[in-house]
Amino acid sequence: MPELPEVETVMQGLKPVLEGQRIAEVTLRRAGLRFPFPERFSERLSGHRITGLWRRAKYILARLDSGEVLLVHLGMTGRFTVFSSQGARNLGEFYFEAAAGESGQGPHDHVVLSLGNGTRVVYTDPRRFGIMDLFPEAETGSHKLLREIGVEPLGNAFSADYLAEHFRDKAAPLKAALLDQHIIAGLGNIYVCEALFRAGLSPRRKARTLVRKRGFDPRLGELVRHIREVLGEAIGAGGSTLQDFAHTDGASGAFQQRFLVYDREGEPCISCGASIERLVQSGRSTFYCRHCQK
Repeated sequence: MPELPEVETVMQGLKPVLEGQRIAEVTLRRAGLRFPFPERFSERLSGHRITGLWRRAKYILARLDSGEVLLVHLGMTGRFTVFSSQGARNLGEFYFEAAAGESGQGPHDHVVLSLGNGTRVVYTDPRRFGIMDLFPEAETGSHKLLREIGVEPLGNAFSADYLAEHFRDKAAPLKAALLDQHIIAGLGNIYVCEALFRAGLSPRRKARTLVRKRGFDPRLGELVRHIREVLGEAIGAGGSTLQDFAHTDGASGAFQQRFLVYDREGEPCISCGASIERLVQSGRSTFYCRHCQK
């Protein structure tokens, strides 16, 4: 599953391609992805200009001059490929062994956006876990997929005070609390493991133990700082390539080369030399150093 840095990378790659462009035609190869496409989906998109693109959690949102918003979630294997006079560019291949040269006619090419300038943007999704929806912009905050999402970890509202408020009565393990999308938007497994290691906090620790009757453990502030730093570094590196993720120029993400604990089970900790361990929490692999993280 792509996490915040990978989705941000794809969104930033799409911005110069889509913003300001008119959608001349929309071709659908099937009736839907994880869910059916909205009613009159092609008709409601065609002829309209995209006026803005942004990310919310792990969703990409495109504002149209019709007053509606296109929402996209890449699911497990979604990716965009741009075909223009300069050739094809892959904008995010997530866990997908892609065949070179697909042009919108491949077996997993489900949506083709033909722009007014001749560029085609193809959405490919072998597993079809992706989502596309279209709704009035005024309903963005109340949309069923967006209304209960927490704060953006790179936004001003994310702070130690905010975490203390939400962790005060939370008996769940710290890692599970950080992955709760109702608290923090878009934060995923890889980057939580890395941030917890940098902050010296055990993923097993109960979240509420970092909150005191008056104030909070100073390490909560350090955790906020490390979450911001890890995400910022990952975005700067173009995300993490675990199998086939690629960003706008076709290059792989590079942050996996900087992993300190994630996917390093049995390897020595860079700090103390002990072996990195793996445990399963809520069905997800957690990587940590029991000697450095308390």
